[in-house]
Amino acid sequence: MSKQVVIIFGAPGAGKGTQSELLSEKLGYYHLESSKVLERCFKNEDKSKTFTVEGQDYNVGKEIANWKTGALTSPPFITELILEEFKHLAEDGESFIVSGSPRTLYEAEKEMPVLERLYGKENIHIAMIEISAEVTVFRNTHRKICELMRHSILFNQETENLELCPLDGSQLIRRKDLDNAETIKVRLQQYRDRTLPLFEYFENNNFNVKKVDGEKSVAEVHESILKAIGRDEK
Repeated sequence: MSKQVVIIFGAPGAGKGTQSELLSEKLGYYHLESSKVLERCFKNEDKSKTFTVEGQDYNVGKEIANWKTGALTSPPFITELILEEFKHLAEDGESFIVSGSPRTLYEAEKEMPVLERLYGKENIHIAMIEISAEVTVFRNTHRKICELMRHSILFNQETENLELCPLDGSQLIRRKDLDNAETIKVRLQQYRDRTLPLFEYFENNNFNVKKVDGEKSVAEVHESILKAIGRDEK
């Protein structure tokens, strides 16, 4: 079977990380999570460092400040980081799942031709997880991530009282800067204005993109995504 790319996108709190981890475990694909790519960059790079992309400078410190308010990172900045990840994964012959990128039309227009060249359009599958604004705010203001691997733990009755990550055993914590109610409202508006139009872009450019109801149980959403990407076993 040819190497595959699966793109998972949706509003903040849609369960992109959770579903991508499940798919990664089931299919054996590498999980490329844009938030982790950013966190790694922000943690390891000097805040005074400047990246120059297409003749424009992007300062790491300013990108961190914007990120903490809930605003999207500058598209050329994150695109530069993600494209490097794509190329490394292709060189290693990896199938992979992407969550959190692309988030804007600029990113899609830069990233999708590269993925198509590296993997072929027929091997790129896209699932859009849909949830309401109310669910977005509730999930994000209640969710936790683990300290060690930054796994995002979707909030529900089963996970409400968890203190340790079920995947790696580290302490579960809250992201104070990104998951407070005001920041979530900013992130949600950013999603509506800048990410939601991607569905039309994917359709217009003949990519395999399907919508999935993200308000069902984790297991049901997982099965729906497998069906959407043509990997259900039923």
